[in-house]
Amino acid sequence: MTQYDADVVIAGAGMAGATFALAAAHAGLKPILVDPLPFESQLAETFDGRASAIAYSSFRQWRVLGVAERLSAHAERMDHILVTDGHTPGAARGPVGASFLRFDAEEIADRAEGEPLGYMIENRRIRAGLAETVRAAGIEVLAPAAVVGVEVDQRCATVRLKDGRTLTAPLVVGAEGRVSPVREAAGINCIGWEYRQGGVVATVRMDRPHGGVAHEYFLPSGPFAILPLTENRASLVWTEPKARAEALRHASPEAFDAHLRRRFGDFLGGVKVEGPRFVYPLTLSLAERMTAPRIALLGDSAHGVHPIAGQGLNLGLKDAAALAEVLVDALRIGEDLGSEAVLERYARWRRFDNVMLAAATDVFNRMFSNDFPLVRAARGVGMAVVNRIGPARRFFMTEAGGAVGDLPKLLRGQGL
Repeated sequence: MTQYDADVVIAGAGMAGATFALAAAHAGLKPILVDPLPFESQLAETFDGRASAIAYSSFRQWRVLGVAERLSAHAERMDHILVTDGHTPGAARGPVGASFLRFDAEEIADRAEGEPLGYMIENRRIRAGLAETVRAAGIEVLAPAAVVGVEVDQRCATVRLKDGRTLTAPLVVGAEGRVSPVREAAGINCIGWEYRQGGVVATVRMDRPHGGVAHEYFLPSGPFAILPLTENRASLVWTEPKARAEALRHASPEAFDAHLRRRFGDFLGGVKVEGPRFVYPLTLSLAERMTAPRIALLGDSAHGVHPIAGQGLNLGLKDAAALAEVLVDALRIGEDLGSEAVLERYARWRRFDNVMLAAATDVFNRMFSNDFPLVRAARGVGMAVVNRIGPARRFFMTEAGGAVGDLPKLLRGQGL
């Protein structure tokens, strides 16, 4: 029998890769995490401005894996989401017209078991919580160590590292992000494009309580989101054309505050920016395949979507849960973990969801990031209709919570 270094080698110790490593270990597999950055950097208080909307099904997975207890103090419930559309800035200025949607967690309390619509958590807190749990679980981590190549044969995958070491396993998982050496080694191409938009990201503190309400306001230049954080702070995701986004990042504090007040309004009192501002390019990318011989992709290595629906990380966490479940089922009946039959079950499970979410975010962004009168009228009518139909509202809330479709056990809060 072939002797392997691990059951699965995972390239990338970020949020999706670390979650999959924990899920694999929970299932009785031996994972090895490989990352080009020192693992201690995951524990650093480095502030990059970003926060993630975590679906309640994703948070259930972290509860099962022992991560949630490290994140609970930093997780802000989103119990309400208000989506509005208008010609002029001001996320809550004046009376709300017909073109709005309001989602309330109470409407789906019976099917969500009292969960909120989601949780907002700063990425630096997520990274640290996952890293601490990985260490506590005794998972082997090689970092800094960069993957430079992967060779496969009928029985084994061999991972070559930049320092000359090699690792063997029946399966290699690429979770390094949108630039993925594992995906490149597998010969898997990506399709996608740039949106010619930049996401201006900043954290602000408000005078008045935000009440766990997330606001998303659609302007012709793109969505402007105010997302609640702990300690009465909020994460801003402010979409503008690239040149304007860069101008906002480099603007003086006085000029930035003036622009911010025009969009924010005064419904939460005074607003103060905490920390620096950041700009992130907005793109769409989708791997043509999620698997190759003895290779599987998950997270941003497989798909990168526009943040308009806040579902990017949740897609990767679904990938992690689905792949772990497929592998543990294969292990129990003695299948080769890297076989085509096993990996096709994973790809078939996740392919449709990933493609549909990527397409939906692309359509939503194009539909809402313009000021064409006919398009604006059509989307206004659509928002008003959905807002008045309870079953439609509840479906969208359950979908956003990640609880629609054939869910992996971990997303249902069950062990493997």
